Amino acid sequence: MKTHHLFYLLVGLSFLFCSNTDIQAAGKLRAGSAKINITPPSTRYPVHDSLYARSLILDAGSVRIGFLTYDSGNGSDAFIESLKKKFNLNELFFCQSHDHSGASGTKEWTEANFTKVLDEASKNMFDATLSGGHRSFPSLSFNRLIVRDDGHARESWFADDHYRYINRERLPHGPVDNSVGVIRIDDANGNPRILIMNYACHPDVIWNNFEVSGDYVGYATRYTEEAFGNKIHCLFVNGAAGNQAPLFKDGGRQGPDDPRKANYDLIERMGKLLSIETVKLAKELYPNPYDEASVKVKTDSLTFTGRFDKTQKRTPHFSVVAINNRYVFSVVPGEFFIKFQLDWKNELSQYGLVPFFFGYATSGGSSPGYVPDVRSSALGGFGADQGGGQIEVGAGERVMIKQLENYYILSGLMRDKPGPGEHRLDDGTILP
Repeated sequence: MKTHHLFYLLVGLSFLFCSNTDIQAAGKLRAGSAKINITPPSTRYPVHDSLYARSLILDAGSVRIGFLTYDSGNGSDAFIESLKKKFNLNELFFCQSHDHSGASGTKEWTEANFTKVLDEASKNMFDATLSGGHRSFPSLSFNRLIVRDDGHARESWFADDHYRYINRERLPHGPVDNSVGVIRIDDANGNPRILIMNYACHPDVIWNNFEVSGDYVGYATRYTEEAFGNKIHCLFVNGAAGNQAPLFKDGGRQGPDDPRKANYDLIERMGKLLSIETVKLAKELYPNPYDEASVKVKTDSLTFTGRFDKTQKRTPHFSVVAINNRYVFSVVPGEFFIKFQLDWKNELSQYGLVPFFFGYATSGGSSPGYVPDVRSSALGGFGADQGGGQIEVGAGERVMIKQLENYYILSGLMRDKPGPGEHRLDDGTILP
């Protein structure tokens, strides 16, 4: 278990379409959050447990950004831009949990609720401090693309002589990321007010349940809020979960009239286990009073074709955020495969940095859909090579290389001209 801390979070993000922009700011941190029930008033299927949206606004100096995490719904580029203008935000990220048992209301109803939860956050700002880190624990997920005898991968829902349907034996196929990331935001008195839970796994413990549910995310966030006396808001942000499935898995019902009930004990169990680890870490975090608050942010975009349909064009936007010259966030849209998260964290953590990977997070541009790494593209399977909607091979690597390049530009290490090449002797003499 490894814990890292940071004192102030000062984040600013802004971009022009198909361009790259960086914003740097320093100053006092203020934060605000809110929570709202977004279960539609009328749903096709019965409601087992409610759906929620949670907001977070961070204000530092001249920079003001927002996060909106939600179990169900959507938002257009125009809507995101209108919210940015309404709440004077440099950037706004819509972070969907990717819940497979959600239910959406009408466009007007959803937009009204998303606007309301951001409005409440903007009216409840407080002076804040921030800390964050990671905690490793026995994995709750597995890689659902399993390599078979012919060398290609097939999905966990494709049974053969070796592997049973949907991995009922809970074999820990990899790669996975068996750690949870937590960001804790306190008020000026040191009381926790907001947590961000960052974990990479599809919220589809129960699929085809024909009921409305927030899946394990709903239980994990609820239990975490209860552990702090319901005096906090817990925002869930998924990671690179494109090929990550929960080890707790129910095969689903055959239809809404199937007398067999969905096994919600599995959802509750996974949610509780994730919450336990989140709470353990959150209670160990504290702000570092010696950190010098700073933020360096760069937002970029790249254009890709489709893998099989070359007429397709995708222009996803993505951001890298460097905080206090140690805490580095990769914020990307779409369903990236787990290798990108593992590589990002491994690349930066070896230099004393504390990296986070926020997937399914959009602030504009077109969605890349599933984003497999090159090896996964070759092995194949759902999200890797099935169907005609895949993005071109190597797109994910190009995005992450650009993220790394942009981080090193922000850090000041990437020179724009050749570095010095002289020799310096032991006595201090410099030779050309």
